[in-house]
Amino acid sequence: MMAVCLRYMGNREDAEDVLQEGFITLFNKLDSYQGTGSFEGWARKIFVNTALMHLRRTDALGLSDDISEARTLFTEEATPVQKMGYKELMRLIESLPPDSRTVFNMYVIEGYSHKEIAEELGCTEATSRSKLQRARLRLQELINESSK
Repeated sequence: MMAVCLRYMGNREDAEDVLQEGFITLFNKLDSYQGTGSFEGWARKIFVNTALMHLRRTDALGLSDDISEARTLFTEEATPVQKMGYKELMRLIESLPPDSRTVFNMYVIEGYSHKEIAEELGCTEATSRSKLQRARLRLQELINESSK
């Protein structure tokens, strides 16, 4: 679960705080686990929600941007990504701004839809798409920079 927290928080100190809060929540809600689905999936959702609540409390998400600011992402070459290791790629994801990193994690890694992201974060689906687009653009820039 530490990896989940790190992906959302972007630094170890905040991730450890969220991990601790998540375990407290998990233990307090343990009796609500009904045995349907995997325990890991149930627990992961608690940690994701804990991270999201932490980001909301610190107003790190800043989800009020307009989608009109998003640029399109076109790339013909994916070779720098193929050359990059998992740890390096995760380091680049962690360096994204909290709002973009959160939407990127939820959509790409956790598999949430834009509708689900919008409901969880209290924003519009268009804002979710915009944040994802920005995250992808920034990651592309970071990957291109690191491959030089």
